[in-house]
Amino acid sequence: MRFDVLTLFPEMFPGYLGQSLLKLAIQRGLVDVKLHDIRDWAKDKHKSVDDRPFGGGPGMVLRVEPVVECVEAVREEKDSASNAKDSQVRPGRLVMLTPQGRKLDQPLVEELAAEERLILLCGRYEGFDQRVRDILEPDEISVGDYVLNGGEVAAMVVIDAVIRLIPGVLGDEQSSQQDSFSASRRHLLEFSQYTRPREFRGHQVPEVLLSGDHQQIAAWREEESRRKTEQRRGDLLSPRESGE
Repeated sequence: MRFDVLTLFPEMFPGYLGQSLLKLAIQRGLVDVKLHDIRDWAKDKHKSVDDRPFGGGPGMVLRVEPVVECVEAVREEKDSASNAKDSQVRPGRLVMLTPQGRKLDQPLVEELAAEERLILLCGRYEGFDQRVRDILEPDEISVGDYVLNGGEVAAMVVIDAVIRLIPGVLGDEQSSQQDSFSASRRHLLEFSQYTRPREFRGHQVPEVLLSGDHQQIAAWREEESRRKTEQRRGDLLSPRESGE
């Protein structure tokens, strides 16, 4: 899967890209992440990409020209291939990371993971000139009901969540299926997990997990997921499931 990140601060990403599962996924060719500096599409010698808003107000707004031209150019890039004749253009799905977008959740992550290419557009300052939306018609996504300094951290969140669902990235494919909110768990929270030692400061591992009875263990985990979901995120349960 290919990710293109369009940002004013590409230097924020190398450390993130060089760690853990993402680093291994890139090395194995399962994931490709390309960084693009929006300033490269600025027209003046100062590489200006923002300006004061018409009508007044605080802060600066990202200008329409460099953003739109950056996206259009990146969309036309061909995939790298050992044989140039095999390279192709895949316009990809354009995602604008903004507090105004629909909230990122696991069903949306699963939807994004089905794409071959995601183009992640990172905002800054007071946001984008409205004409960026009008012209490009991006899919606007928010990582939560709060405001970040920019879309870079949000882009990392999207990448981190999506790559877990790409075949071969995780060592055990069942791991993502047992995650909280996953479709296979009917969007319940994940059950409690334990490992050695069996006892620590008076806290014991539940006996059922030591029984070797896989049917009982599965039943315990199902009930534990439901109990934890009811306690912490009752909004995820239907009225019948929550006992209402």
